Amino acid sequence: MADRKANKNAVVKNVDMTEEMQIDAIDCASQALQKYNVEKDIAAHIKKEFDRKYDPTWHCVVGRNFGSYVTHETKNFIYFYIGQVAILLFKSG
Repeated sequence: MADRKANKNAVVKNVDMTEEMQIDAIDCASQALQKYNVEKDIAAHIKKEFDRKYDPTWHCVVGRNFGSYVTHETKNFIYFYIGQVAILLFKSG
């Protein structure tokens, strides 16, 4: 079950997606953060879940310090923090 406490700790910085997808992204990221310690593994988990649930091709970046400038499909982008960890998730391609 998703950790609703993590949802309250999530801070969305920029978003272009439905409320339902936002909740899914935060829930999925929360689960990945609990399951994995390596940022690459967290990103892979989120990407694979979104590819499965919302069709390919999703891209995910997870980390504490990075810059980005990406092109994404309309209604398929979210950038948020859970604690100190930033998650950038978007669909392109």
